[in-house]
Amino acid sequence: MDQILFTIALILMLVASCGFVVFIIVQKKRIFMVSYRVLEVGFAFHTVFFFFFFSTLGILPVLGLKSALSSFAWFITLAYFIFHKRFGLMVLGSFVTPFVAVMMILSAMAPGTELIIKPALKSAWLWVHVLTVFAGDGMFVITFMASIMYLMQERQIKKKFHGSIYSRLPSLESLDAINRSSLIYGFCFLTIGLITGALYAQFAMGSYWQWDPKEVWSMITWLAYAVLLHGRLAVGWRGEKAALLSIACFIILLFAFIGGGLLFSSYHSFSSLIGGTGL
Repeated sequence: MDQILFTIALILMLVASCGFVVFIIVQKKRIFMVSYRVLEVGFAFHTVFFFFFFSTLGILPVLGLKSALSSFAWFITLAYFIFHKRFGLMVLGSFVTPFVAVMMILSAMAPGTELIIKPALKSAWLWVHVLTVFAGDGMFVITFMASIMYLMQERQIKKKFHGSIYSRLPSLESLDAINRSSLIYGFCFLTIGLITGALYAQFAMGSYWQWDPKEVWSMITWLAYAVLLHGRLAVGWRGEKAALLSIACFIILLFAFIGGGLLFSSYHSFSSLIGGTGL
């Protein structure tokens, strides 16, 4: 049943992603509305999949690589809905949903085996830690996509070449506002996630900090975004500089998220969290 729900969600996400890409090309509002509704239905199936997973195993689907990628896609979609409602920029979906589709495809392709859940992984502290970290990561994807659009738009303006993409993208002010807002929310969630992660480590292993590779890279990610946020709020960084640094921070985040769970031997690695990497 869980695989059926996931497959339906994946198909709908792919359809919505294609629709959003078509929308940015032809600029037909009807195409956007249909794509948005398809995305909502896909998100609903994805949510039901999570509830089914949780009711079956009693844990959140975030511990293996396969489930972590799926959860990442879910939180990105949720972040997109939030910022679409707030800013009303239809074109944002044309950049965000293809990224979501890629995460879903990677999740579907990732290997999976039987799950053997460790008792310590059923702690409420772990739930809060994981949910807030994933929520922050989802927000940072919006920051990243707003930065990409900002640089594309600024390049056209600087060259005084207002091609077809110029009229399709929001103003630089709107994109910078999305960058700033998503950065603030993402950083707050990430901070809560790291704090609750330390509390969980104390509960499970008797120490707030283990110098685990994933812990180290998570702290590096937090420091990178802290510098960026300080620059934006206290120094006044904005525009191209903020966009470039946002992209750099996101690259660090992706390495911490995927590389930290695959490349390093640690208690955070996907293979050590559970007896396999499956949904």
